[in-house]
Amino acid sequence: MINPAVALPALLSQPLKMLIDGKWLASQNGACMDVINPSNGQVLVQESLGGAYEVDLAVQAARRAFEFGPWSRMRPSERSRMLLKLADELEQNGDELALLETLNTGKPLKLARAFDIGMAAECLRYNAGWATKLNGETRNVSLPGDWHAYTLREPVGVVGLIVPWNVPLAMAVSKIAPALAAGCTVVLKPAELTPLTALRLGELIQACGLPPGVVNIVTGLGHEAGQAIVDHPGVDKISFTGSTLVGKLILGSAAGNLKRVALELGGKSPVFIFADADLDRAIDAAARGIFGNTGQVCAAGSRLFVHRTVADRVIDGIVQRARQLRVAPGLSPDSEIGPVISARQRERVMGYINSGRAEGAEVAAGGQVVEGEGFFVQPTVLVNTHPRMKVVREEIFGPVLSTQLFDGDSLEELATRGNATDYGLSASIWTRDLRLAHQLVRRLRAGNVRVNAAMALDFAMPFGGYKQSGWGRENGREGVEAYTELKSVAIDLN
Repeated sequence: MINPAVALPALLSQPLKMLIDGKWLASQNGACMDVINPSNGQVLVQESLGGAYEVDLAVQAARRAFEFGPWSRMRPSERSRMLLKLADELEQNGDELALLETLNTGKPLKLARAFDIGMAAECLRYNAGWATKLNGETRNVSLPGDWHAYTLREPVGVVGLIVPWNVPLAMAVSKIAPALAAGCTVVLKPAELTPLTALRLGELIQACGLPPGVVNIVTGLGHEAGQAIVDHPGVDKISFTGSTLVGKLILGSAAGNLKRVALELGGKSPVFIFADADLDRAIDAAARGIFGNTGQVCAAGSRLFVHRTVADRVIDGIVQRARQLRVAPGLSPDSEIGPVISARQRERVMGYINSGRAEGAEVAAGGQVVEGEGFFVQPTVLVNTHPRMKVVREEIFGPVLSTQLFDGDSLEELATRGNATDYGLSASIWTRDLRLAHQLVRRLRAGNVRVNAAMALDFAMPFGGYKQSGWGRENGREGVEAYTELKSVAIDLN
């Protein structure tokens, strides 16, 4: 366990700079902003605000590294070894990275150390294996004569990676790792609220010996640095994780050079608990699914559908869990749920809770801010909700659960209720009747469905959503191949 009394990481000792072509640079115009600790509202450090100028430098560096540098021509086994080495570096520096993540996001330190760092290292190791396994195949064609026909998988080129603030390190690594495994070069923009672990990752990337320009990190505002990455004609692909609204804007901007686009966007995920479920496990999973990471998870189970015969037990169990959770700064040893990321996000979450009250929902637990320093919101359970309420229809991105009952609903009716959202990212089902579970799985319009499982995130399994939850998939073979182009070759042997 990390000792919170240790000295602050060296990264915080001076204003943060950007990694461009192997050099650490401040913004050309000197623009900067404060990085805030959401647990107490205090300034941690200042970061440089890059814009079009810095993005252009980074894209040029990435282009040189791709076209003329060693990376895309490096043997796959060498790229694999470098990713494995980076995974080792993450683990060896795990305490420092977890401390930075907790200071920057407010999440409990033990969670950051066990989950965020562990997942990032595992992601690198999984994708390192793919570096040596990307290949085309020979094809039997029906052309007249004698032909040798085959396909090649080639890296797409320079990729712009734009990541959110809720899981900063793990999200940055989840995009960098497959891109590098495929042979691409990278311009990464972390969220302006949470740049710390991305920049420390940049230092570790340098320590591992990755050539200059292979990974560039530009900090800045979304509408400036992020927009410049999306607009840049030298970027071949954008991979973005964030809000559906911004995802739609990116689509319009990417039309300039028809760059490839992958989008992992919002969610309003249903959780179905049937009368025959293992209720103790289901209650625990439902509570963790909405209160974990303070509800700031795209796949959070924010809509609970529970059978009327067990509704009292299930909802009471989740309410008790909400009341018992220790809401505290991430560095507090007994912290179980930290703050939301900012004062603005706290206002947003409270706005939804208040709209729920105004529309007739009853607050069974929570529903208030936590007074004092930081941006804390009580874990909240709303009952007597209906599908027309904003809290049921829209993504809140906070620790707020809406509950609805079912009884005589058919599978089609249940699926219709679960699918009654613009999103289609995730869903979970709790029942001992696997026949019923399989039937409901097939009717749900969601990219990821869990049955009798609290979490089933594995890097071998593709992750992504239907409808307005995004385009494309991350993880698995599909996640790496998304950073490649497929070339067909036909040779006339006559």
